[in-house]
Amino acid sequence: MLVGVLSDIHGNKPALDAVLADMPDVDALVCAGDVVGYNPWPAECVDALRDREVPTVMGNHDRAVVTDTGFGFNSMAGAGVRYAREQLSDAQLAWLDALPTERTVDGIKLVHGHPDDPDRYTYPRMFSTTLLGGEDALVMGHTHVQYHERYDAGVVCNPGSVGQPRDGDPDAAYALLDTETLDVTERRVPYDVEAVVERVESVDLPAEIGTRLRTGR
Repeated sequence: MLVGVLSDIHGNKPALDAVLADMPDVDALVCAGDVVGYNPWPAECVDALRDREVPTVMGNHDRAVVTDTGFGFNSMAGAGVRYAREQLSDAQLAWLDALPTERTVDGIKLVHGHPDDPDRYTYPRMFSTTLLGGEDALVMGHTHVQYHERYDAGVVCNPGSVGQPRDGDPDAAYALLDTETLDVTERRVPYDVEAVVERVESVDLPAEIGTRLRTGR
């Protein structure tokens, strides 16, 4: 089975649209969290996953939005949380609130940050076989850094961020995972960053939310 793997969409509809348009025919989609936050299309991104019934786990920004507890974030992240709370309907908030912190789908375990702690950043240098707990594949997000590693016990994958890459490449990131061979293909897709910059400014979010997308940092 070929699975499209998403994470850290962060309310960036142009990036998500580009990823979905680029993606080949897949048997399923999964998402490792942070559907909302930062960028100015939280409702549209929630609906894109909800309408497709994409198995998704809760990211820290998702949790902050549904619990109204984003006050410990930096100013950009906090502004994104407040904006998302204003934009999301009760049904959309309920969908976010119902997301689990982990789930397993066809041998793929989804978490946001780390199997033991959804808020822990797990960078590529921290990948090891000890992260696997019996599943064939572990998918994590949170760092916004695209990377995967294959071990005898399985594969550990971060598909990178759809909506806010932080690995120096501004193109939207996602991955394809073959559940039979455990092969992972990392993909990058250009999208209209300037449209995001303009929309960020027009809704009075901090300008850097948009301008940082130009460099993928």
